[in-house]
Amino acid sequence: MASLVGYYSLLSGFFCSFLIIYFSIINFKDTKILDKKILSFTFFQFFFVVISFLGLIISFVVSDFSNETVFNHSHTTKPLFYKISGTWGNHEGSLLLWLLVLTLFIYLFLLKSVEQKKSYRILTLLFQEIIIIGFFVFLIKTSNPFNYITPIPKEGLGLNPILQDPALAIHPPVLYLGYVGSSIIFSSALAGVTLNYISKDWAKHIKNWVFISWIFLTLGILLGSIWAYYELGWGGFWFWDPVENVSLMPWLSLTTLLHCILVLEKRNILNSWAIILSITTFALSMCGTFLVRSGILNSVHTFANDPERGLFILIFLFILIFLSFFVFLFFYKNENKSLINLNWVSKETAILINNWFMMYFLIVVLIGTVYPIFLEVITSEKISVGPPFFHKLIIPFLIPFLIFMAIGPQLKWIKSNLKNKLYLILFLIISFILTVLIVKNLSINFFTNTILLTAAFFLFFITVRDFFKKKFNNLSQNIAHFGFSLLILSILFNNIFSSEIITNLKIGETFVSDKFKISFKDINQKDEQNYKAIIGKFEVIDSKGSNLIMSPELRIYNQPNIVTSEADIKTNLLTDKFMTMNFVQNQDYFNIRYQIKPFMVWIWISVILICFGGLISLFKKKYEN
Repeated sequence: MASLVGYYSLLSGFFCSFLIIYFSIINFKDTKILDKKILSFTFFQFFFVVISFLGLIISFVVSDFSNETVFNHSHTTKPLFYKISGTWGNHEGSLLLWLLVLTLFIYLFLLKSVEQKKSYRILTLLFQEIIIIGFFVFLIKTSNPFNYITPIPKEGLGLNPILQDPALAIHPPVLYLGYVGSSIIFSSALAGVTLNYISKDWAKHIKNWVFISWIFLTLGILLGSIWAYYELGWGGFWFWDPVENVSLMPWLSLTTLLHCILVLEKRNILNSWAIILSITTFALSMCGTFLVRSGILNSVHTFANDPERGLFILIFLFILIFLSFFVFLFFYKNENKSLINLNWVSKETAILINNWFMMYFLIVVLIGTVYPIFLEVITSEKISVGPPFFHKLIIPFLIPFLIFMAIGPQLKWIKSNLKNKLYLILFLIISFILTVLIVKNLSINFFTNTILLTAAFFLFFITVRDFFKKKFNNLSQNIAHFGFSLLILSILFNNIFSSEIITNLKIGETFVSDKFKISFKDINQKDEQNYKAIIGKFEVIDSKGSNLIMSPELRIYNQPNIVTSEADIKTNLLTDKFMTMNFVQNQDYFNIRYQIKPFMVWIWISVILICFGGLISLFKKKYEN
């Protein structure tokens, strides 16, 4: 019954889209007031999608295996929390969630844009409805979450155990809020270009939507990173996995757009930058959806494998890109000549330079992600692009990026000078001396680590100074930049000082090195609702004699029949101690992986600080720079 209600609610929402378009076209030039019918049908569209989504949730909760989606991704023994989260832990449900957020955001946009002119609101709505209709068609035609199967199975196939995790349960919705938030920016930019409305006023209006999308996308990436850290057994926060990359790319573009919007609001320049980045950000969000849902990526994060569906998304993406660039080329009128007279020593110039660096980083990530796909299509050769590729191309340019990021906020708008800025040189010297003291005993990559860490310390000291010097002036920027500087420092310390031991042990055996002694004491077993656990007991003694008991797990799930490794992580403010165990095929041994990961907690804290800085900006009436 719930599935039936959900399906017809989905069709009703689809029908509302055409009514919205019809009344929008009629009302476009009629009056100066937005027709109440438009707002009403926009609400009903959202309401019907909510009912449809609730219908799918109920189907999962009651284990309605007549629903093909429920059958493929649920099981009666699955805990209630994961039955609910399983609603969006699959292809069909995740796209329905996409649609839900799309309809919610356009309704909120109409409510929050009453001060904007009617033609701009309607055009934004029309462009957004094109996206919404595309997702409706996609769902109904190729990815219907309410397909009926007969005879009705008595049991479902179950949800991938890797997805049965609290962090991953909330990771997709948060990430989608970021992705879908960029759709409003996209539609608004196209409407603004069409009406020649891209100006300071537009920037002031759309700025909060940029922040909302950016905050949610940042939090979504953070949750995914935390999940991968403790669930996949990698022992790290980022591995340049393709699915990680497809979320990073729109974040890089959105971060660049955010700074462009601030410059546009303050100086009425970078108009074309703002438009192109608005288009690029949403295109990359859609591209990520295509890559993940098509099954062409080789990644542990992909849980859908249907090239036909991927082809639909790809065609739809090309249509949106063609439409957006047609609108840009046909309607855009660049009447702004301010860039010609841009002073080299100014805040806007520093932002523009760093924008180019961000675009370079984006291109590197894009090439590293899609090149293996094109190579496989052309030559049938399968390759993977790993961390060395990204590190070699990004690190040299990261150094000047960090320096410009430190100097930029110290400059004034329009024109500045470097007089009375001797503290910059002082902080640079202090940063270099401190770095040399830290890395002097390192034999690997001494030169690179020295320069990179010097730049990171330089940015860190400048951002700390800004707190005391500027007090509460531009607090949001100070917090976000401080969070980013802390993030870079934490990542560098983590990378430089991490250590790892990998060995095979039987119960009762001991591994000895110059730093650690690892003793495999025993194993225990326990039965849970939907899996059996094998729990290892290990004693770890370091060179200082400190004793630690570690208890990693192996979980054997019944439905589906999958074995997962659960890390045991001992955390404090300075160091994570990380251990996993795995079966060694046809052996009595267990593969043991023990890692020391410095500053992991500060990586998570720094990202939260970055988001907090963005959150503060949402509640500020204006920027004081």
